[in-house]
Formats: sequence, C-alpha cells, structure tokens
Amino acid sequence: MLLQTRISRLAGSAVAGVLLLSASVAQAQLNTPAASPKSTVQQRVGLTDVTVTYSRPSAKGRAVYGALVPFGKRWRTGANSTTSIKFSDDVTVEGKKVPAGEYGIYTIPGKTEWLVVFNKDLKRGADVDKFMDDQDVARFTIKPYKLSSKVETFTINFADLTPATANVDMQWELTGAKFKITADVEPKVMAQIDEKVVKNATPAAGDLAAAASYYYDNNKDLTQALTWIQKANATDPKFWNVHTEAKIKLKQKDYKGAATAAEQSRTLALAANNADYVRLNDQLIVDAKKAELGGGSDEKVKVKAEAKPKGDDKAEVKTKVKADDKKAEVKEKALYKPKADDKKADEPAKKS
Repeated sequence: MLLQTRISRLAGSAVAGVLLLSASVAQAQLNTPAASPKSTVQQRVGLTDVTVTYSRPSAKGRAVYGALVPFGKRWRTGANSTTSIKFSDDVTVEGKKVPAGEYGIYTIPGKTEWLVVFNKDLKRGADVDKFMDDQDVARFTIKPYKLSSKVETFTINFADLTPATANVDMQWELTGAKFKITADVEPKVMAQIDEKVVKNATPAAGDLAAAASYYYDNNKDLTQALTWIQKANATDPKFWNVHTEAKIKLKQKDYKGAATAAEQSRTLALAANNADYVRLNDQLIVDAKKAELGGGSDEKVKVKAEAKPKGDDKAEVKTKVKADDKKAEVKEKALYKPKADDKKADEPAKKS
C-alpha cells in the first residue's frame, strides 16, 4: 500500500514536471511578423461572394519569374499555405463552369502563357510535386502582361468590375496575370423581379425602382422600366429615383420629359444637400437640350438655348428690321437728293 502511494506521488510529480516544462516552452515562443504575411481579399461579383486567401512574399531584390518562381513549374501562387479561392455560388471562370465551393489556386507560369488550375486539395502548400490531377475542378490558360511600375510584394486583387464580372489580378515585380470570373446574375434577378414586382399586387417603391434600374442598366424593355419608376416616384419621390426616370426618358429620346424629370430631381437633391446629384442632373439637362437641338458642344448648346428667339421675339425682330430698312432708304434719298445745278445739267441743251 505504501509502495503504491509512493508510485502515485512520483507519477504526479512527473506529470507536473511535464506540464511545467510545456508551459515554459509556450511562454518562450515569440510572436514575430511573418516574412510572407497572410492576406484575405473579398469581392461581391454580381450576387456571388468571392474570397481569396493567400500569403504575400516580397521580391527583396531577387528576380521573380524565371528565377525565384521557375517557368514551367507548378507554383502554389504565393507562399506558406495553399492559396485558395472560395465562391458562394456557381460561377464561370474563363469559360469554365466552377461549382460553389473553395479550391486551391495552382499556377504554372511561363514567359508568354500561364496555366491556372483550381484543385480541391487545399493542404498541399509547397509540396506541389504530389499534386493530384484527378482533384482538378478547372484548368485554363491566361496571358501575362507587363506592369508599368514594380510591385515589391505579391498582390492579388479584384479589378475591372461590372455588374456581373470581375478579374482576379495577380501582380508581382513587373508581371501581372489575370483571369475573369462571371457570375450567373440574370436568372436570379429576374426571378426576384417576377416575385416581388410582376406578381405582387402591392410592390414596394424600392423594389419598383430597383427593377426599373436593372432594366435600364441592361437595355431591357424601357417602356416597362418607365412604368415601374413612375409608379415608385408617384408614392415616394426620392431624388435618385427621379434621376433614374430622367435617364430612362433620355434613352427613349423624350428629351423634354428627361429635362423636366432632371429639374425635379435637382430640386430634391438641393433640398437634401446632395451636390453629386445636383451635378448629375445639371449634366443630364445639358445632354437632353443638346440632343433636342441636334448635337454640338455643351457650351454651344447653352448659348443656343439662351439665344434662341421665341415666336414673339421673331416678330419683333422682323418689324425692327423693316423699320430700320425704311430709315436707311429715307436717309439714302436725302443724301442723294439732286441739287438745282444738277437738274440744270441734266436738262437737254437748247438750240441757239
């Protein structure tokens, strides 16, 4: 019994010693900056959230592509852990269908062409030699381009955004390479419009305005867009929505209607102290007048519009011209009135 007690005490002491050593080691570890810090960039493309997570190495005076990153060799597209890209919905990347999910981005850089691979393996890191091709989700090639200035630290960002697309742009040293993501926006938006506007007996003003803006931006039925925006403005006229009405009318070539709506939007924007929309409406009014007068520069249109005589003005100008003509005629007659001597000179000489 005594022996068992001593053994238990020794075991307890040993465990305590191990725990104490572990605590000492943990305390001794330093938290220092990483040579290639981790970064996450996120962008909504259409209605899809896209997230890229990667580590960012720096050149530090070294040649990068063709040296630090060899041509023709698989690369983890960054440093440390595998660079990943995550899509909240199905997308198309460089023409390839990619399901929603998270994938590793592996690249094989070349002088004139890069191969980009999305792979299900997110834990490969630097060990790219054991890469499993059967885990590929998409493969595509892109063309590298030369940067105008040097980028010291490897950078991935989103560029060239549109309502449904974006480019993922990878830049380092003097080289850039980018691939295009296209989100499947149209069916999702049209389904919402159908549910919240078309089939809704009492659609909200905000939904009506959003549907009208989508139709305007995507060159759809402008007559339907105008109906929706006018209905929204009838119940809740916001300066930005009235400006949308002006834009739709301008696109329909209803120049007077566009200018009138822009004037209303401008008044509302002034009341809200929104200088940006005041400027937008000022420009739209000029554009509408320019289109109505058949083109020309903004300055010419302003002068033309200010100088253009009204109907009464034309009559007044015409009368004035006639009066001035009569005065000139009288003056001319007075100037050239023949004198007595002139008359005698004009008479035929009498015979002697």
